[in-house]
Amino acid sequence: MNPARWLLSPLAIAWGGVMAARNAWYDRVAAASQGAGVPVISIGNLTVGGTGKTPLVIATVRELVAAGRRPAVLTRGYHAAPGQVADEVLELRAALPEVPVVVDADRVRGAAAARAVHAADCLVLDDGFQHRRLRRDLDVVLIDALCPWGGGWVLPAGRLREPLGGLRRADLVVLTRVNQVNESERLALCTAVARHAPGRVVVEVGIAADALAPAEGPPRPPQDLSRRRAWLACGLGNPESFVRLTGALGAQVVGTSRFPDHHRYTPADAEAVAAAARAARAEWVVTTRKDWVKLAALWPSGDPPLLRLDLRVEWLSGREAWQAALRRALETYA
Repeated sequence: MNPARWLLSPLAIAWGGVMAARNAWYDRVAAASQGAGVPVISIGNLTVGGTGKTPLVIATVRELVAAGRRPAVLTRGYHAAPGQVADEVLELRAALPEVPVVVDADRVRGAAAARAVHAADCLVLDDGFQHRRLRRDLDVVLIDALCPWGGGWVLPAGRLREPLGGLRRADLVVLTRVNQVNESERLALCTAVARHAPGRVVVEVGIAADALAPAEGPPRPPQDLSRRRAWLACGLGNPESFVRLTGALGAQVVGTSRFPDHHRYTPADAEAVAAAARAARAEWVVTTRKDWVKLAALWPSGDPPLLRLDLRVEWLSGREAWQAALRRALETYA
């Protein structure tokens, strides 16, 4: 154990105990949670940091719309600056312009608003696994194949939000970024999930490039990155996934600017990224949709241009099981 983790281990043990007690209370006291009156699909994580959750939220909402439903997304607007909108809220609204995104730390109140104001007939609870006061009809938990267990410790010694036993609450486990690990790593992860959550349905997805969007003009195919000198800029919980994906598209990555997750960009940040890219003779600066919603407005005029790499979920196994689980959840109030 490294020294920092050793020093933090008493706090981690205490936090794990608190979360275990809290979950036990919700498990035993039916009145502790409240229904929304419509189906609720929760999509969440065991760990802090990026797991590829937002692309799955977007894919889920689009599937609901295609099925003729009127979904709304419930989110707490994590890491929003005072008077500003959180990056993930902006990202969801940009990707789902016709779908209401209700921002409220009180998810029960947000659910009521989604029904009363937007006439939503189903709800997608973004980052909802630990928010148990709102009852859900399908509990989906994402596990990042690149860093599945957050170092094996709960906060603050590791990145787990709660002990691994909490995975047993999941109705469906989605392994994300599976296309970025080798077969032995994938099999080891499947074995671990079966041990921690026996009998649960497991779905495997990858994250794939969907389009390369400039500030002006139509989107370009992501393959246009091939052999381009690209500088990457991102503020993500797991930046390695973005770096790997860009490299897999054939880009010649000449450097990266990595910022903390949910970073609040300043004009000085944008100038520094552009200057570093110019010094490296980059043709393009490539960023994520999550960063684009904050960085694009600050981008200095001139070269190199800033482009956004949009991602989508790529189903590798279990899509039929996922769709069946979604249908069962929707039939709860049929």
